[in-house]
Amino acid sequence: QVQLVESGGGLVQAGGSLRLPCAASGSRFSFNVMGWYRQVPGKQCELVTTITSGISPDYADSVKGRFTISRDDPKNTVYLQMNSLKTDDTAVYYCIADYRVGPKYNYWGQGTQVTVSS
Repeated sequence: QVQLVESGGGLVQAGGSLRLPCAASGSRFSFNVMGWYRQVPGKQCELVTTITSGISPDYADSVKGRFTISRDDPKNTVYLQMNSLKTDDTAVYYCIADYRVGPKYNYWGQGTQVTVSS
């Protein structure tokens, strides 16, 4: 059974940084796509970034230049480095993974809360 487990969320002041790891387990094969969504209560879930094997990562315009996604395939782990955080980045961040490129992804983590204070 595939599991994605996020960690690293928490409370940070605006302008600060956080790093979110997401460890995948239970898959016989490496995921082609891994990435991150975020959700604010009452708003639509937003695709933040994806990283596909052999292709440069994609980022939402709202995070370009501030967030960086990377992956460590031997560890089956994807990371989201978030710098220059803004209060608008406050959300629950979900790790996603799949063997095929989206727009829908089959595997999701349980989410980790990121709160950015002013």
